[in-house]
Amino acid sequence: MQTKSQELEVALKDGKTYITGFPDNYGAQVTDSIDKADIPLVVEGRGGSAWWGFLITLAPFLLFFVFWIFLMNQMQGGGSKVMSFGKSRAKRMAVDQPKITFRDVAGADEAVEELEEIKEFLENPKRFQALGARIPKGVLLYGPPGTGKTLLARAVAGEAGVPFFSISGSDFVEMFVGVGASRVRDLFEQAKQNSPCIIFMDEIDAVGRHRGAGMGGGHDEREQTLNQLLVEMDGFEAKDNIILIAATNRPDILDPALLRPGRFDRQIMVDRPDRAGRAEILRVHTRGKPIDKEIDLDTLAGQTPGFTGADLANLVNESALLAARKGKKVIDALELEEGILRVIAGPEKKTRLLSDKERVVTAYHEMGHAIVGHFLPNADPVHKISIVSRGQALGYTISMPAEDKFLTTRAQLEDTMAMTLGGRAAEELVFSEITTGAANDLEKVTATAKQMTMRFGMSEKLGPRVLGHNHGAPFLGRDMHSEPDYSDDIARQIDAEIRRIIEDAYQRAKDILSEHRHDLENITQVLLRRETIEREEFLRLLEGESEADVFRVKDERARQKAAEAERAADEAEAEKRRQPLPPPAPGTKPGTAGA
Repeated sequence: MQTKSQELEVALKDGKTYITGFPDNYGAQVTDSIDKADIPLVVEGRGGSAWWGFLITLAPFLLFFVFWIFLMNQMQGGGSKVMSFGKSRAKRMAVDQPKITFRDVAGADEAVEELEEIKEFLENPKRFQALGARIPKGVLLYGPPGTGKTLLARAVAGEAGVPFFSISGSDFVEMFVGVGASRVRDLFEQAKQNSPCIIFMDEIDAVGRHRGAGMGGGHDEREQTLNQLLVEMDGFEAKDNIILIAATNRPDILDPALLRPGRFDRQIMVDRPDRAGRAEILRVHTRGKPIDKEIDLDTLAGQTPGFTGADLANLVNESALLAARKGKKVIDALELEEGILRVIAGPEKKTRLLSDKERVVTAYHEMGHAIVGHFLPNADPVHKISIVSRGQALGYTISMPAEDKFLTTRAQLEDTMAMTLGGRAAEELVFSEITTGAANDLEKVTATAKQMTMRFGMSEKLGPRVLGHNHGAPFLGRDMHSEPDYSDDIARQIDAEIRRIIEDAYQRAKDILSEHRHDLENITQVLLRRETIEREEFLRLLEGESEADVFRVKDERARQKAAEAERAADEAEAEKRRQPLPPPAPGTKPGTAGA
């Protein structure tokens, strides 16, 4: 008898068996009836259901107990445990890690000079305290991306020889409420335990953004994190000897409470380096690299206006990779020139094949830029013209200023716009139609004309005034409900003035190309055959020299290189033939093949 399945297996005397069932709650009656009939009975499964019911009832309590034990273990664990999400994620620089010093920083002399005081304070704070001087609690490094803000902070730590905690502004805020403020508190607790030390907070704008009723709301987790950061910076004591260094490329969106004296006392601008600074940066990055002795780094610095330290480091690295790819032992001028082009315009697109018509249109377009720029007195000199596709451009015309410029006149802006529109003007003059290739040129001149009219006060019709506001991103909440500070009539005048400035520049470009149509046609044909024309070659072609005379030296060098390459290949083949044949295999005669 099976009590669990309510089945009864009956064995008769003649050996036959059969199975039958009985209803629920009738097991006891069936048992009594069989006992009264004095029939042998074996009962299986009695009492099993009660034990299973007890275990099922107890299971939730057991699971809760196991989870509670696991949770207590996590709360008592280290930094990698799940309950440690409120701990700071700052990384501490190891003592044996290679240190960066001010010797590794170039092109930012003013910033280094300002940070020298921070190093001296951390090394000998009593010298300053004896005079009643108070060292800045915080230093804000701001400037364009790639100018060396993080490098400067690491150099301060390397020079001072103190613990260095590094964290990003985005490491504070998580999906849990209160985590950001908790991590700020934990970060400063660690700093106080390791003072004197430096805390470096990279991209502080991620957490220090201006508070207000922007699109993100006025009471979010980021604001609570910022409030805690302000409180901790106010809690600094002179005896703590903790310096907070922060870096950002968006100082305009930081909260004013974060920038007031007593928090970030010192704000240091780390700008793009000038020509002398670029030369120093190139010397740092070429240190230990086999550079051709004929390379003049000062001249190379003049060919890289507007480059940041990161751009120059990328330039040297790309040149070294190109030299290694070609099997050279030193980095020469060709690799450095190609490195500059890679940084400016991107790598060469060898697989992008243009049709003959597109190639001709591109050549006239680029030559239009060059011709117009050459004959305008205030445009930057043309450095190189090419129809070799790079990046997203089908061709490019590079113009570089003779020296660094910090101010721009109206005449320079007008000439630059005319040069920018020279490509479209050449297309219209030669083909009597225009293409989409000038879309980026139109964007540039429209932005320039708008700035001249609304910001620089260079419109004679509208006068010397600023029109409109520049509050930056709308999510800051500064101009969500503001209206333009000019009427609809002034808005129409602004549009008309922008159009007039662009059309005047376009007409100047067409006039210059019409006047020098002969040069446009002749040099474009040379460009189609040569694909790239350097500045000296361009000037000589404009003076009327023939193509053969202008490119004689370059062609001779190309023939010499081709002959040297062919000679090297022949010598390698001859050397391969002179090598002795391998000995014959055992059991074979010389001159016969082995089995």
